[in-house]
Amino acid sequence: MTIMIYLLPIALLLGLGGLAAFFWAMKSGQFDDLEGDAQRILFDDEDQVPGRQG
Repeated sequence: MTIMIYLLPIALLLGLGGLAAFFWAMKSGQFDDLEGDAQRILFDDEDQVPGRQG
């Protein structure tokens, strides 16, 4: 039962750290353009690949 004295604060700190990382990602614009990234993967831009001539 004494292990709970250590595990509870560790779990709370990890949870708060994850929440802080999520809010930091929201503030820095990581989730602004979800549709653009989903569509961009479908297009093949072969002419922009460095080192290839064709």
